Amino acid sequence: MKRFWRILKKAVETWNFALCKEATQKAIDAKMPVSEIMDKGLGKGMETIGQRFNDAEIFLPQVVAASKTMEMAIKMLEPLMTGGATAMKGTIVMGTVEGDIHEIGKNVCCAMLRGAGYKVIDIGPDADSQKFLDAAEENDAKILAGSALMTTTLESQRDIVNANKDDGGNYLCIFGGAPCSQEWCDEIGADGYSETASSMVDLVNKLMSD
Repeated sequence: MKRFWRILKKAVETWNFALCKEATQKAIDAKMPVSEIMDKGLGKGMETIGQRFNDAEIFLPQVVAASKTMEMAIKMLEPLMTGGATAMKGTIVMGTVEGDIHEIGKNVCCAMLRGAGYKVIDIGPDADSQKFLDAAEENDAKILAGSALMTTTLESQRDIVNANKDDGGNYLCIFGGAPCSQEWCDEIGADGYSETASSMVDLVNKLMSD
């Protein structure tokens, strides 16, 4: 079994579609539990990708390539999952907050979360609080994730928290971005803060399991 884990991990780390497809099929044929394929094989590969990105060893195109490799494997696993992959992991709405047009950080987080097996609804840049709420309701999401790359747009993160509370507090709100901090998230009453894309996966995993 550990041999399968190593091959699956390597396939994602090297964004090798052919190897990933072959290894996933062999793992399925060997009746390896889906949770092991995801967590001990594919997921470990994405953890490496996240760390290498944080260390500036690879860049966004490589993160996206690895994410797409894992998404392909997840599609192969969907028939074995009750309700499909999205039912297993959950849905997150991700956007850059109102007034901010920066997307690179958001795009990396989207790729990492998709690679980790989540359904991500990317609502793009300059997204106001209502757009977050509408997307969450339409897609049965659990988490609203807002990125702010400018100090002047931090208040838009507070707006999302307040709008969510006014709407019944149906969603968890998490934030990140260069000017954002744990202290800021505590101040505005957010449910979580992520400094990096890989730590966002850890945060979402924790919130989804609570």
